[in-house]
Amino acid sequence: MKSEELYLSLDEPDNADHLWRYSPWKRIHPTGNIREIPKQYKQPKIKLSYLDGSDLPSACSITKEESKNKKNSFSDPVSMSFIESVSHDSKFTFKVENNTILEKPILLRIDSESLNSAINLSIEIGRHCELELITLVEGKPEWFGLLRQGNIGEGTIVNDVVVGQMKSGTLLRVDAINIGKDSQVKAGNISSGSEKTKADLRYMMDKSGSNLRVLGSILSAEKMHIDHHIEIYHDAPETYSRLDWHSACGGNSKTIGTGMLRVSDGSKGADAGQLFHNLLLSKKAEADSIPELEVSEHDVVGCGHGTANGPVDEEQLFYLEARGFSPDDAKDALIAAFLNTTLSEMGSETLHQWLAENLQDELKSLTT
Repeated sequence: MKSEELYLSLDEPDNADHLWRYSPWKRIHPTGNIREIPKQYKQPKIKLSYLDGSDLPSACSITKEESKNKKNSFSDPVSMSFIESVSHDSKFTFKVENNTILEKPILLRIDSESLNSAINLSIEIGRHCELELITLVEGKPEWFGLLRQGNIGEGTIVNDVVVGQMKSGTLLRVDAINIGKDSQVKAGNISSGSEKTKADLRYMMDKSGSNLRVLGSILSAEKMHIDHHIEIYHDAPETYSRLDWHSACGGNSKTIGTGMLRVSDGSKGADAGQLFHNLLLSKKAEADSIPELEVSEHDVVGCGHGTANGPVDEEQLFYLEARGFSPDDAKDALIAAFLNTTLSEMGSETLHQWLAENLQDELKSLTT
């Protein structure tokens, strides 16, 4: 069945589902008419290089992809089939050959400019690779869709960071990533720009020994609405995952974080945990966190979750002010330190420095 036919055959998502409870599909759909599939979406500009702008080796490439859409059994069909339907001219494959070791981070820059657009990106990373990938989403569209599906090969080490830095509009993002045997993946997620963000991020660990850390540094200000739903599937023995999510909310903004850890029967020795921290910077800011567990295997190392909300610590502010910080600078320092807790864990020192510098303007917007 073609993606358009699949999408139109589906019922409107149930708002009782955590995925759509806080951001109903009709509010994320580009026109609000959920039976409509826009036909005029353009291909965004894309550029792949090292972070310093130099060219990549031939073992790492991005090419136009004309093959059939890939399917999986663990993603939401509504958002996935919709992005597939509006991205016929924007299918690409990012490929890394086996045994590729890159010492510098890669930057995949996606710029929608001011046009509504979408991209369907297949990620194929081979066995025994080591690399860092930053995917930067920019532009000023009313609506942009990003679909990333792919596979991380056996024994591969990847730091995969997605930065949503659109200056306006709605960003719909869907990730569906299979993690290979004995691979180690850090999935960094930064959201700081679009007026409305809906992200559905799912990771499948169906090979033994896979290791996953999902990290979030979320900045919301003014009237932003930022909603992330994360599902991690433990479907093999000796798998490990941690979800660590930090959101700083200012102005009249709202953030939502939903985490679901699923441990299937037979996943002996699985170790899963999730923790949400929300920093509220104004009386009107709102943050909701919903951690969930679904454990069908009794022989596990541990499965836990937690969440915490609160304002900036007044004692810490007083401590910094007593040492010469102005009230504004003291508050800025505490916000930066809060977000840096997860930001610093996303990759190398080079990657972290670039992320910190890239987010300076957004950090200032939280306190203005």
